[in-house]
Parts: sequence; C-alpha cells; structure tokens
Amino acid sequence: MEGISLEELQLAARNHGMPLEALRYPVTPIGLHYLLTHYDVPDVAPDGWRLAIGGLELSLDDLRARSVAEHTVTMECAGNGRARLEPRPVSQPWLLEAVGTARWRGTPLAPLLAEAGIPDGTVEVLFTGLDRGIEGGDEQAFQRALPLDEATRDEVLLAYEMNGAPLPPQHGFPLRLVVPGWYGMTNVKWLSRIEFLAEPFSGYQQSWSYRVRQSEDEVGEPLQRMQPRSLLVPPGIPEFMTRDRTVAAGEVLLEGRAWSGLAPVASVEVSDDGASTWSAATLEPAGEPWAWRGFSYRWEAKPGEHVLCSRARDEAGNEQPVEPPWNLGGYANNAVQAVRVTVTP
Repeated sequence: MEGISLEELQLAARNHGMPLEALRYPVTPIGLHYLLTHYDVPDVAPDGWRLAIGGLELSLDDLRARSVAEHTVTMECAGNGRARLEPRPVSQPWLLEAVGTARWRGTPLAPLLAEAGIPDGTVEVLFTGLDRGIEGGDEQAFQRALPLDEATRDEVLLAYEMNGAPLPPQHGFPLRLVVPGWYGMTNVKWLSRIEFLAEPFSGYQQSWSYRVRQSEDEVGEPLQRMQPRSLLVPPGIPEFMTRDRTVAAGEVLLEGRAWSGLAPVASVEVSDDGASTWSAATLEPAGEPWAWRGFSYRWEAKPGEHVLCSRARDEAGNEQPVEPPWNLGGYANNAVQAVRVTVTP
C-alpha cells in the first residue's frame, strides 16, 4: 500500500466503499452503497431529459407509465480488492468495500428494445451516459455495450428508483441501466441513448478498459459477470488505524454475505487460522436470485491472535481462491478476506 499518489487519493475521496459493518443490512442504505463515478456527476434537468432509442424519444414520465419491475441486486465494482495486489495496479485504490445491494425499480429493457425495433444483424446494444471525460487520451462519454442476448434478459432494468426513492444524482438520476449479475461498470448511469450495433463495440471502456490482461500489449479477456465472493461483518471493535479487531473469548456469532454473478451461492466456509482449515457456515434461506445471501458461523473464540477468513462456492463449482490472481488492471480479485482478530480472556 506504499506509494499511493495524490491522484489516487483524489479518486478515493470522490468514490467511496460500503463500510463492511453495513453487511448487516440485507439491503444497503443508499448513503452506504458503494459509489464509483468515472467523470463528473452530470447536472440533469428532468423536464428536458429524454432517452433516445431507435426512432423513439421517451421522457421520464413515459418510462414511468410503462410496465414496472423491481429487483434486489448486488452490485460490485470490477476493481474491488485491487489495492491488495502486489505489485499494486495504479487506479481507484479499492480494498474490499466496493459493493452494495439495492432495490432497483424501473421498466424492463427487453420490451422497449422490441418496441424500438431490433434491426436484423444486431449483435450488441450500446448504452451511452451523459457523463463525459478524458480517458486513455480520448474525450468520450461513458459507454458500455451488451450482447443482444444479455440485453434482452427479463431481469435487465431501466431503473429510475433506488430503495423506494428517485435515483440520487450520484447513482444516475434520472435513469440508469441495471444488469443483474454483471460487474458495476456495466450498469451505465445517467442514461441518454441506446443504440443497436451490427459489430462489437470498440470504445475505450469495452476494448481497452475492463479487460483482464497480464501486459499492455495483450488484447485480454472482457470482464462480465461477478466472480464468487464472501465478506464477514467485522466482529468486535476496531483499532482506529489498522482496523484490526478485538473480541472477548467465548462463543462469537460471525455473520456475512456471499454472492456470485455466475450461479447461486452453494456454500460458505469459515477459517480462524488464516485459511489453513475450514468449517462449514450456515446459509440463510435463498432470497431473490440476484441478491447476496447471508451466512453465519458460531465461533468458539480462544484467547490469542487469529485471522478469520471466509470463502464462497457457487452451484457451478466456482470458488474463491486463497491467493489473489494478479492482472494489469487489478480486476476480479475475489481472493478470500483476512480479518485480524485479537481474542482477550
């Protein structure tokens, strides 16, 4: 963690993670949900805002008058855990807190695409936000594309509410895309335009950023769905600077949340010796398919120093690694969490 630049600190001040004690909430309060804004938060006048799609131009009232759906969705930044890699990729220095779960309410995207008329030969659907900036040396709006079969999934939303309230400015007011299961960059905020593409999108956020590569000259693999991850609610009380925990000896109820964008969570294990031995945790009953799942473990805490870990496995067999896989952008680092705990007599 040495050598963090002023520029990275500037990013860290603009963007914020979810305090891990907020894992206790099944739905993350809006102010605690993680936030990443690539450029500036646009100043959008709702009366003059329109969404352009094909030959359609729709106001917010037009969208609110359409069919309504609501989904509880866990959203995680693809760079979550980046700051723990060695060597450390230079970018937004996320530790483990770039995640949150919200109730998103809006209108399903698929019927709107059908109404606009999907041209023959369409391979991707491109989403453009109102936020603009310079990245990779190019001036650009934030844009991401989805394969057509992903864009037409029933659960993909054009969301205008978050946790029962209108979208706040920082979360994409007046409209954002919500793609359950995919990393956060997919969920374009301040949505202004949707287009049909006959060729794969080659913009910066698709062809260069958000790709897993080992070196600058690799094409790399695109990031899509969230890898399995589990996080513990930090037990006991923290030391101010290190955030190391202190608890009293005896039975301690450990709790946390687990998720995967690839398949439902199948199991979670907990370790108190730094991932040398594991014990099965108890999963809460499955809830909504795109939301994290709670787990708990009754730990018999003995005096001394301990390192608590948890790891999730999904129904497709994907499991968190103990050691983080390195890549140039620091993406998809879903290595197990380590929580240092002192148990007092």
